[in-house]
Amino acid sequence: MSETVPLQTPDVLVVGGGSAALCAAIAARRSGASVRMVERAPASLRGGNTRHARNFRLMHDGPQWYVPDSYGEDTFFRDLVRVTRGATDQPLARLLIRGSADITPWLIENGVRLQDPAGGAMPYSRRTAFFLGGGKAMINALYATALKLGVTIDYDSEVVALSFADNRRCTADILHAGSIERVTARTMIACTGGHQANLDWLRESFGPAADGFMIRGTPYDTGTVLRLLFDAGVKPVGDPARAHMVAVDARGPKFDGGIVTRITAIPHGIVVDRCGQRFHDEGEDARKTHFARWGARIAECPDQIAYLILDAKGLERALPTALPPIRADSIAELAAKLGLDPAAMETTIRQFNAATDATGDAPLNDRATTGLTPPKSRAAVALTEPPFAAYPLRPGVTFTHFGVAVDDHLRVVRNDGTPAHHVFAAGMIMAANVLGDGYLAGLGVALSTVFGRLAGEAAARQSRTT
Repeated sequence: MSETVPLQTPDVLVVGGGSAALCAAIAARRSGASVRMVERAPASLRGGNTRHARNFRLMHDGPQWYVPDSYGEDTFFRDLVRVTRGATDQPLARLLIRGSADITPWLIENGVRLQDPAGGAMPYSRRTAFFLGGGKAMINALYATALKLGVTIDYDSEVVALSFADNRRCTADILHAGSIERVTARTMIACTGGHQANLDWLRESFGPAADGFMIRGTPYDTGTVLRLLFDAGVKPVGDPARAHMVAVDARGPKFDGGIVTRITAIPHGIVVDRCGQRFHDEGEDARKTHFARWGARIAECPDQIAYLILDAKGLERALPTALPPIRADSIAELAAKLGLDPAAMETTIRQFNAATDATGDAPLNDRATTGLTPPKSRAAVALTEPPFAAYPLRPGVTFTHFGVAVDDHLRVVRNDGTPAHHVFAAGMIMAANVLGDGYLAGLGVALSTVFGRLAGEAAARQSRTT
């Protein structure tokens, strides 16, 4: 399916259909280049993982109508170095941060609408701005702008072969409706995301445990273009056995569950494995991102499954969820519903309750267990009030910390260290250059939009020299 007449010899070929691809295509077109964009997904599932996003991180020196207070360059940079534990290309990181300072007016100019924090509908954040209508609304707005500008857009179109050895032209074989079309472009921008939806590739990196992973985003991020770039001699960056994972509801879909399947209530109860045993301190992580740490912990559990157990009071403190909890009037009944050993579960709960502060006088976050291994260091409240509730948990993979190396012009770098002057990359396919480990809220969309825009402008300039 194509929304316009296909260009077989565009100045810029953009491969992908998420926010990085859209920003690249729009920026290249506004710079005067002819642009063709090919998206593997059907039109109904276009947009990559940005469909599930709600905000993006941005540097700003003072309050704006869409974000309060300030969030300066050095603070942003320190946050990035902290979460990556230094696994970041500092010049690229600075390029990202400075580019985020003016990406907001550019997005607004291209049809994206933001939410006024004064409305009170979203949580306070000085580090991120929120999309009005969420990521899907942002994607729809950018597609409308791209079409208005004259970008050719193809859906259900997968790049299955690439050639760019001569530093002059890029050739791509595109599979669509059972036939292959060869397209030659002056420049190309790869914006196809990572390989987290390729279960076979995940098994290569994570072993049999990968079978228990849930994939939070699009099923179309299978790494086809990533493999093609590696086969063409592009240098890899990052670690394919490292991924950002969060705790998600095990009853959700295998793919594309997005943010709504995330479970955030772990501090309000206890987590047990399939043997009914606790295995980590549920109160250790006080920050809102505790659920990200739990993804990796659950990945190490037998069969990559765990269960959050709450009583009625804990459930009252928890945020609402997309899927209702499993409820029962007793711990034994709850264990049976979960397929766990009732006696083991009752023993775990009894030992936990005996180790909690029975007086209940201390503030919730100051209550810790005594003489229990592992301890619960915060919010250690006995689970006594029925009905009891549970959420089955699995590790939900957001993305892998692996991709292609790029230089500070977003050109892909070959294994010999030289850049391919007419091949660029933006978005999660190159995110590991900046995000070698960890994550910051809103960074994925910031990275995709900023680097997508810069890659589009650079590809348009390069197309005029070939």
